[in-house]
Amino acid sequence: MIFPWGDERRFNSYKHFLLKRFGTRVQKLTLDAGFSCPNRDGTIGTSGCTYCLNAAFNPSYCSPAKSIPQQLEEGILFHRNRYRRAGTYLAYFQAFSNTHAPLEQLREIYQPAIEHPEISGIVIGTRPDCVDDEKLDYFARLGEQMFVSIEYGVESCHDETLQHIRRGHDLACAQDAIARTVERGIHCAAHFIYGLPGETPDQWLDDLNLINALPIHGIKFHQLQIIQGTPMQQEYTEHPDRFFIFTPEKYIQFIVRIIGKLRPDLVVERFAGEVPPRFLHINHWGLTRYDVILQKIEKELERQDCWQGKYWQS
Repeated sequence: MIFPWGDERRFNSYKHFLLKRFGTRVQKLTLDAGFSCPNRDGTIGTSGCTYCLNAAFNPSYCSPAKSIPQQLEEGILFHRNRYRRAGTYLAYFQAFSNTHAPLEQLREIYQPAIEHPEISGIVIGTRPDCVDDEKLDYFARLGEQMFVSIEYGVESCHDETLQHIRRGHDLACAQDAIARTVERGIHCAAHFIYGLPGETPDQWLDDLNLINALPIHGIKFHQLQIIQGTPMQQEYTEHPDRFFIFTPEKYIQFIVRIIGKLRPDLVVERFAGEVPPRFLHINHWGLTRYDVILQKIEKELERQDCWQGKYWQS
């Protein structure tokens, strides 16, 4: 069966989206350009989000001590050894907030990636309170010559949660940033975390009405992982009853329900996060890699005869 997005997979995958756009296999190269965040550098705060430890998400070749050209070359070598079929690459500025600087500084940081002959586009991970019209206009112009995607960490649909985890912005801020990005023709994705304290699976299913109404093109989901040394680890230690921590089995069942209600044109860029076990305070997932979780999700979709958007109502 071929689904509306033109693929046999039961969800609208990022892999298929990139293959259609570029005509070849595409691999992201994660980069750390040494950015900070407004709630770390004193702009709006110094403590950061309560769950965050960026070192837990960076691959081994990715370090702000290395130049962007060096990270690109090492990343290409790393992925050539691991994914020999990659035909081109996207430069993924991931760590912290990658628009949190004046535009002229951003231009200098991005330029080595833009000029690299094997890079076909850039992906910018940032916060919704770290963009303005001048920066978005720049990305729109850049999008006329290469693929540009902006990923916003929205994390939760609930202002009480956003305040509790010290995000430093509310949902309205995210909605506004997304709208201004999309109206300029820029590919836009949003990131959400399932498991933040005080929230429940029933709420997350209800939140899909709001998520489906966002004009985003892509989406990432991430189960909450309690990272050692974070304020959230302390909160979990003192008040574990505030948290709903997924086992892999429960998460797979939950995500299948999410997929069934998800708007079918949304490109799913990721279903779950992956953190090296050494960073975790609690680890219900063992050494299970994301690829294994993805395979199990797809098997469960088939078992339930479910697919993205099956239960979606426009």
